[in-house]
Amino acid sequence: MKRTLITGIAVWTLWSASSFAQQPAPPAAGKQAPAPAAPASATVNPAPPTATPASPTAIAAPPRAATPVVPAGVVTPTDYVIGPDDVLMVIFWREQDLSSEVAVRPDGKISLPLLNEIQASGLTPEELRANLTKAANRYVEDPAVTIVVKAINSRKVFITGEVAKPGPYPLSGPTTVLQMIATAGGVLEYAKEDRIVVMRTENGRTVSRRFNYKQVSEGKNLQQNIELKPGDTIVVP
Repeated sequence: MKRTLITGIAVWTLWSASSFAQQPAPPAAGKQAPAPAAPASATVNPAPPTATPASPTAIAAPPRAATPVVPAGVVTPTDYVIGPDDVLMVIFWREQDLSSEVAVRPDGKISLPLLNEIQASGLTPEELRANLTKAANRYVEDPAVTIVVKAINSRKVFITGEVAKPGPYPLSGPTTVLQMIATAGGVLEYAKEDRIVVMRTENGRTVSRRFNYKQVSEGKNLQQNIELKPGDTIVVP
């Protein structure tokens, strides 16, 4: 009985000593105990992202004014002056109500909104532009005018006689007698090719120039193959 009691006391003493050894040592005076570590399973929330300040709203640049588009016209000869039946495009920038496509009347005038009748025949496109600008100054502040020649019908030559297609032909560019005869379909079988005449008005009087179709066709006496002028008439007997 005494042995059993002693043995139990010894066991209790050993257990107490073991438990005391496992307890953490108290912190030294003046020192703060460290905070317990977070459990392994604990989730650490990341710091919230720093907000980026919004950039100021950009001010849109004002739209550029559309570049005016000039309609295509025909290439005018260097000595061109406006004549009856020519077709013109008169453009007033910023004043589209005044703009119009017009044909020159037989009396040489054109009709435009607000400006009414304006003389055009006998003027160059630049001279007509200046006249229209002056006339529009009464109604429009600082008018800007452009003249576009759409068709040249006043510069004509005439061919008559023994050709396939006699009649008037527009002279829109440099054209020789031989070229015009070809445009008219060529001479007919019984044409007198060596007696063709080009009639022209110079200084108020009519002059004539001979043209030998056969010689020029063979490359001879090419000085006969003159350049035609508006109003010329080719007679093929």
